[in-house]
Amino acid sequence: MTANHKIAVLVLPGASPLDVGVTSQVFSRRHGIPAYDVVHCSLAPGPVPGRDGLGFVVEAGLEALATADTVICPGYRNPARPVDPRALDALRDAAFRGARMVSICGGAFALAQAGLLDGRRATTHWQLAPVLAREYPKVQVDGDVLFVDEGQVLTSAGVAAGIDLCLHIIRRDHGVQASNAVARVIVAAPYRSGGQSQYIPRTIPEPLGDVFAATREWALKHLGEPLTLTALARHARVSERTFGRRFVEDTGYTPMQWVLRARVDLARELLETTGLGVDQVAARVGLGTGANLRLHFQRVLATTPTEYRRTFRWRDPDAA
Repeated sequence: MTANHKIAVLVLPGASPLDVGVTSQVFSRRHGIPAYDVVHCSLAPGPVPGRDGLGFVVEAGLEALATADTVICPGYRNPARPVDPRALDALRDAAFRGARMVSICGGAFALAQAGLLDGRRATTHWQLAPVLAREYPKVQVDGDVLFVDEGQVLTSAGVAAGIDLCLHIIRRDHGVQASNAVARVIVAAPYRSGGQSQYIPRTIPEPLGDVFAATREWALKHLGEPLTLTALARHARVSERTFGRRFVEDTGYTPMQWVLRARVDLARELLETTGLGVDQVAARVGLGTGANLRLHFQRVLATTPTEYRRTFRWRDPDAA
């Protein structure tokens, strides 16, 4: 990604204040990531009515989409209604140019109306997912997940999932250290996978959430040690069967899949911030050998540890 990556946030009439606010907050320059320039735009510069009693004053019109590297469509009131054709044309032009197209919550409907989700997997708020699937049958709607990354096109569920997706974009662009630093400032979870459920499918939750959170925190501090399902369930003080079932419901991963991804993320941070060799990193994160680390990097990130370090070398204080 080049310096001064421009993000255009398309604020449509009736836009959700929280959805718009997420983009401003997460990509703010004050977080120490100077590569993002955020501009808010609409059909024309000036006042734009919002939702829930709040409105906006945007600095740019649709011309901002013509030069944007990333275009973000926050949710808006009555998303199933037709979007102004001028906005749809601007979205199509931006996508054709190769801009990264992103939606938060009901903003997926704008991308769908522009035809940008045809043949792709996408998500939106779980309450809107059936409508999106009915109105746009060419879209592969998954209403159970937090966000979907299809490469050039990314979609997310409701407001909190929009934070997860924006952090995911930073992680994609700048590495795990940068996304963790921003998450720390805004007091958000540093990593929730896109595959995590939007909501827990239980009428009466069992009182295990806090215990499981404590177990995940404990596991993150012991990634370099042997971590088994038995050890995790023992720490949570529940049976292995209960732990495994509830863990999948809460995170979208089996316990051992989650541990593996946590180890890969820790390896990413060590590759970004230290001069440790690949074998040393593998041992530090509990993956044993460099060959094992390479195998999991390829499976999870479709790259190698060496290529990853080269990409984010500028963040390594030991790099020449």
